[in-house]
Amino acid sequence: MDSNAGTWFLSRAERGNLATDVHAGGAGSLSWSEGNLVRPLIHGATYFARLHEELTALQAGDRVWFTDWRGDADERLLADGPSIGDVLSGLARAGVEVRGLVWRSHGERVSAPISSRSNELLSHQINDAGGEVLLDQRVRLFGSHHQKLFVIRHRDNPSRDVAFVGGIDLSHSRRDDAGHAGDPQAVDMDSRYGKRPPWHDATLELRGPVVADVLAVFAERWNDPHPLDRRTPYRMLLQRLARMPRHPEPLPETAPPPPPAGPHSVQLLRTYGVKRPPFPFAPEGERSIARGYAKAFARARSLIYIEDQYLWSTEVATGIAEALERNPELYVIAVVPRYPDSDGAIAGPAIRIGQLRAIRMLRRVAPDRVGVFDLENSAGTPIYVHAKICIIDDTWMTCGSDNFNRRSWTTDSELTCAVLDATADNRETPGTDSDHDGSRPLAHGLRLQLWAEHLGLNQDDPRLLDPGAGLKLWNTTADALDQWHESGQRSPRPAGHVRRHTPEPVSPLQRLWAVPMSRLVVDPDGRPRRLRGTTEF
Repeated sequence: MDSNAGTWFLSRAERGNLATDVHAGGAGSLSWSEGNLVRPLIHGATYFARLHEELTALQAGDRVWFTDWRGDADERLLADGPSIGDVLSGLARAGVEVRGLVWRSHGERVSAPISSRSNELLSHQINDAGGEVLLDQRVRLFGSHHQKLFVIRHRDNPSRDVAFVGGIDLSHSRRDDAGHAGDPQAVDMDSRYGKRPPWHDATLELRGPVVADVLAVFAERWNDPHPLDRRTPYRMLLQRLARMPRHPEPLPETAPPPPPAGPHSVQLLRTYGVKRPPFPFAPEGERSIARGYAKAFARARSLIYIEDQYLWSTEVATGIAEALERNPELYVIAVVPRYPDSDGAIAGPAIRIGQLRAIRMLRRVAPDRVGVFDLENSAGTPIYVHAKICIIDDTWMTCGSDNFNRRSWTTDSELTCAVLDATADNRETPGTDSDHDGSRPLAHGLRLQLWAEHLGLNQDDPRLLDPGAGLKLWNTTADALDQWHESGQRSPRPAGHVRRHTPEPVSPLQRLWAVPMSRLVVDPDGRPRRLRGTTEF
């Protein structure tokens, strides 16, 4: 047992949702799982190749469960195929139990480029083959089901069971790699990302007892007795078109957790918005993602490193700002997209204003200890950062579906893994005091992998080792590339993909609609009324 895990992870009381069966053993049991093996999978191509490997090894009697925000049935798992729809439908025909929960979406006119039609087609294909994939709209108003998970269990060998949890959807544009040339099967985005938008993303491969915990997350949603959607004629037609049963088949009897597989402790953190009718497993919602970050930020000493799609809202930035105020040796480095995925004349200002305010708050507290950057590939095309990663002091790390915005922390259904490596690192983390945890190999190694790619360095470069000195390295790398562009690109291109992030401002006139649109639609607050207007979750 890791004696320091309780100082980083939430207790059952701190999580604030006693109705859930996830991490809910008897009195005195842990509110996290130990004995797991966690492997970060950086880039969609890496994840899809691993998923293909695991799925195509299954046999009749094995089981697959998944949830997704968007799925495209024709998205290829490998460069030459097969597609995710063909793989899952083929498994169903071969006697593998395949069940899924896919967000129904608000529809093309409301949520473009989110495609309800795409999810319907994926469900239809699998259901026609004998699987059971449900379009799930049991969400708060303006909310979504944003969880992305896979659970694979083997009938005859539990030690091979595996789960995947992260931010990568089964959809177009996700299958990119470290070269960042983009997925040939691309979604439409802001034109500045090109016809094949470069895409940076991540997920986790999980083995050990935590696999059963991830399945429990799926089972709670599956077993929710409330209707999957409003019972209107149009919605009922959509369900019939997807060959979706009116009532889901009961899940099989719960199998024992897989055996221990490694030295990693994992706590599953979630968001569920408060809604009516309530989630049976979260009647007052759940905001353990926000609470988990708050506890970890309070322990940060040298570095908070973030990769995120948004980094919006003052509620999210407040915890980081307070950590910067408490600790004069703490640095914050964040990597975000250069532009929103849809930066139109109306939606763009509403999207940007939350990020502008969050960055302003952080820089007001510690102007020389905060760096916000974006990325571009070797051709100069911006890379869309879709990864949801946080690493604190090379010790505690997260990867999942949530973004650093109020929507993800209060409204949408989210699932994130907080991970601690029980293996002690022999190095003392630079910039930390002797009473604080040393770095852990898993978190440390993930940071080195990400920084080496973004900064154009080898992972064994000694400049990457000290997280406290990292901001200077990032600033130097970004300045070199910025100056190269400003000078007309007459010299060889500097190493790395890092640029300083400078979001387009929002004018006073634009704020007239951007502020209410941001707070009500783009970044809504799904907390109970008593907590709105506060920084508590």
